[in-house]
Amino acid sequence: MTTIETPRAVRDLVVVGHGMVGHRFVEALRSRSGDENWRVTVLAEEADPAYDRVGLTSYTDGWDRTRLALPGNDYAGDEQVRLLLSTRVARLDLSDKSVVAADGRRYGYDTLVLATGSRAFVPPVPGHDLPGCHVYRTLDDLDGIRADIECMLEVGNSRAGVVIGGGLLGLEAANALRASGVEPHIVEMAPRLMPQQLDDAGGVLLSRMISDLGIAVHVGVGTEAIEQLTHEHGSPSLRVRLSDGTAIEAGLVIFAAGVRPRDELAREAGLAVADRGGVLTDLSCRTSQSDVYAIGEVAAIEGVCYGLVGPGYTSAEVVADRLLDGSAEFGEADMSTKLKLLGVDVASFGDAMGATENSLSVVINDPVKRTYAKLVLSDDAKTLLGGILVGDASSYGVLRPMVGAELPGDPLDLIAPAGAGEGKTTLGISALPGAAQICSCNNVTKEQLCEAIGGGCHDVQSLKGCTKAGTSCGSCIPLLKELLVAEGVEQSKALCEHFAQSRAELFQIVQVTGIRTFSDLLDRFGTGHGCDICKPTVASILASTGSEHILDGEQAALQDTNDHFLANIQRNGSYSVVPRVPGGEIKPEHLILIGQIAQEFGLYTKITGGQRIDMFGARVDQLPPIWRKLVDAGMESGQAYGKSLRTVKSCVGSDWCRYGQQDSVKMAIDLELRYRGLRAPHKIKMGVSGCARECAEARGKDVGVIATEVGWNLYVGGNGGMSPKHAQLLASDLDTETVFRYVDRFLMFYIRTADRLQRTAPWIESIEGGLDHVRDVVCDDSLGLAEEFESEMARHVDNYTDEWKGVLDDPEKLSRFVSFVNAPDAEDPTVAFTVRDGRKVPLPVPVLRSSKEES
Repeated sequence: MTTIETPRAVRDLVVVGHGMVGHRFVEALRSRSGDENWRVTVLAEEADPAYDRVGLTSYTDGWDRTRLALPGNDYAGDEQVRLLLSTRVARLDLSDKSVVAADGRRYGYDTLVLATGSRAFVPPVPGHDLPGCHVYRTLDDLDGIRADIECMLEVGNSRAGVVIGGGLLGLEAANALRASGVEPHIVEMAPRLMPQQLDDAGGVLLSRMISDLGIAVHVGVGTEAIEQLTHEHGSPSLRVRLSDGTAIEAGLVIFAAGVRPRDELAREAGLAVADRGGVLTDLSCRTSQSDVYAIGEVAAIEGVCYGLVGPGYTSAEVVADRLLDGSAEFGEADMSTKLKLLGVDVASFGDAMGATENSLSVVINDPVKRTYAKLVLSDDAKTLLGGILVGDASSYGVLRPMVGAELPGDPLDLIAPAGAGEGKTTLGISALPGAAQICSCNNVTKEQLCEAIGGGCHDVQSLKGCTKAGTSCGSCIPLLKELLVAEGVEQSKALCEHFAQSRAELFQIVQVTGIRTFSDLLDRFGTGHGCDICKPTVASILASTGSEHILDGEQAALQDTNDHFLANIQRNGSYSVVPRVPGGEIKPEHLILIGQIAQEFGLYTKITGGQRIDMFGARVDQLPPIWRKLVDAGMESGQAYGKSLRTVKSCVGSDWCRYGQQDSVKMAIDLELRYRGLRAPHKIKMGVSGCARECAEARGKDVGVIATEVGWNLYVGGNGGMSPKHAQLLASDLDTETVFRYVDRFLMFYIRTADRLQRTAPWIESIEGGLDHVRDVVCDDSLGLAEEFESEMARHVDNYTDEWKGVLDDPEKLSRFVSFVNAPDAEDPTVAFTVRDGRKVPLPVPVLRSSKEES
C-alpha cells in the first residue's frame, strides 16, 4: 500500500521587530527546505528596514542611511514575506493568537517570534529628560545628536559633549562626537573603561590611551544631576555635575549606560519574564507560551540576556531550525568583543576575568609601548580559557578560536611582542583545529571555510557570501585572508573592500586618467561609499599627482583630523604649531617672533629632534591668527601633520666645523626647499652630515647624505619608530646635481609603488631584488622611467605653495577652523598647563568646578 504524504497547510508567522537578529531569523528560515510552509509578516517599528546597528557610528561619515542597510532587508521578490515598516505593535493578544498594531490593525499568527531587541537605559538622573539629552541607539537618535552638534558649533556656548557610560557603546559615541568636532568627556561609574570586558590593568591602559587622544575620561564617578544653563548670547547649554564635585558645561549629553530588554509587550500579555528582565525562554528559545518564541536581546535564555549580535544570531538560527521540525538548542554563547577606535585596539574573549576556579593568568604589561596582554589558562597551564588585549590586538583572530583548546606552545611566547627573542611561538591559522570557530557571530568553523575554499570560494567576498563569515562585526576577515593563503589561494592586493586595486595601481590609474576627485575614482573604479582606508590614501595620491590645496572642495572631507586642521592634535585636544626651519637654520627675527607668539597665546615650546621649534597648546580657532603672524613674517608650514617631507636635519658643516668636508647646511636647506610639501605614502625624513662623524644622524633617515672629500654619499631607507633601520648606501662620491637627480627618482619611485602607510625601509625590503633593484632603477634607469620621475618632481617643485597661506587667503577654508576645546570667545584663551618635575605639561581639557570647590 502506497502512503501519500499530505502537503502541510501554509501557516502564518508574525515577527515583531526588524533589527539585525529579526532579519537574520527571516533569512535563515527562508533559506531552508520546508520554508514554503510559512507565510511571514514582519512588523518593524522603525522607518528603516534592518541595518547594521553594530556599525552605527559609521553613519556619521556621510550621513547616508543606505550604507548600513543589511543585504536583502526588503525581501524584494519574495512573495512569502511581507515587511511593514513604521508599524509599532501596541499589544499581544495571546488568547486570540494575534498582534495588534498601534493603528488598530490586527495580524493573526500560528507562531509568533519576538525580536524587539532592547532599549537604551537612561539612569534616573535629575535633568535626564532636558533638551540636549540623547541616547545612542538608532539612526533617528544620531540625527537628533547631529542637529544639536550643528547648533552648538554654530552659535553654542560650549564645545563639549558628555557621554555617560564607558562601555563599548560609550566609546563609540565619544568617537562620533570627536569626529564631528566636539570635545568628548566620558563618565563611567566603574573604576575603569569597558568594565565588562577589561580588568583593572587593561582598563587603566585604555583610559590613558583614550585620554592622550583628546578625550577626557572620568572613571569611578557617577552623574548627580544635569542642569539647564541659559546664556545671554547663543543657545542654551547643560551643566553635568559629577559625584566628585566636577561640573562640565556641555552642549549635549549622550546616555550610553547600557541597555534593557524591550519586554513590555510580553509582560503585559502575561508571558514569563526573567528576574532581571527579558522574555524567559528555554534552550529552544520557546517562551512560556508554546507558540511564541523570543530571539536576540529581548530573550532571557534560561534567565540570561545576551547583548551581543553573535548570540542573537545563534538564537535566530535555533528558532528557524525549530520551526522546520529541527531540534537545535542554544549552546554556550561567545561573548568575545573587539574594538578599534582612533587607532586603539581592544579585545576581550572567553573567560577574560579569570572566573574559572583555579585558573591561571599570564600577563605582559608594557607601559612604554602601551600594550597589555593577558591569557587566562587552566590550572595545568595547557588550555586557553580567555584573554584580554589592549594596544595590540593583532593576535586576537587566532587566539579567540583556540579558547577551550590546548595551546601549541609556551603561553608567554604567544603574547610576547614581535622580536622578543628566539623560540617565540608564532601563531597562525594553521595551528587551529578544524572545529575552531573562526566567525563567532555566524558560528562558522575553520573546517566549513576550508570546504568552501575547496568548493571554489577563492576570495574573501565569495567566502563571506557562501558561509556568512565576516558579514557581521568583520573582526574575522583578517583570518579569512590568512586561511586563503594557508590553503594555497593567491590573494588580491586590493587596497580595501571598495577598491580591488592596490595603492600603486590606483596611483597609475589617477596618473593615466587624470581623475582629480575621490568620487569620480570611486564611481569609475570602485564600489560603495569608501572608508577610512581608501579615503586618506586616495587623498594622498591626488596630492602627489596634482597641485590643488588639500582642503579644496571634496578633498577636505577625505583628510584625517591632522590634515583637516593642518596641525597635529595633542593629548588634551589642543594642536601644535610647527613652522618650517629649513636645515635647522633660523633668522633671529623669526626666533623672536616664535617667542612672542608663544607668550601671547600661552603655548608650550620645545626644540624637536628635527631641529625645529614646536609650539603646543593652540585651540583650533587660534591656529589662523597664529599662522597669520608667521606667514606675514615669511615663515611657512613645516607640515608636521602630513604624510610628507617633515624635516632635513643637518650639522653646521664646513662653514663652522673644523672637521666639515662639505657645506651640509646649504645641502640640507636645498633639499628641504625642493621636497617640501611632497605628499607620500608615509612621512619622510632626511639628514645631511658634513663628515663621517655623522652629527646629523643621516643614516637614520629615509634619505641620508654624508659628505666625503670629493662629494656626497647617498643613503636610503633608514627609519626610526618601532622597527629602527639604518639607511643603506645607494651611491658614493656624488656631485650635488647628481644627489638631487637620484633623490628625485628615489622619492617618485617610492611614492608610485609603496603601499599605504609603508615607510621607505619596509618598502625596499618588500621589493623583489631589494636595494639592488632600487639602485638599478634610480642610478641606472633600468625601467626607463628616470626622465618621467624627474619631470614629475619638477612639476611639484614649480607648483609648490604653502598650505597655511592657502587657508589664510581663502575665507571658505578659514571657516573650518572653529574651536571645539573652548568657545571662541572664552575668557581664558589658553589651554591649561601644570608644572611637573620642573616642566610645563598640559592638563586634561579644563572643566567647570563646583562652587564649593571654588571657595
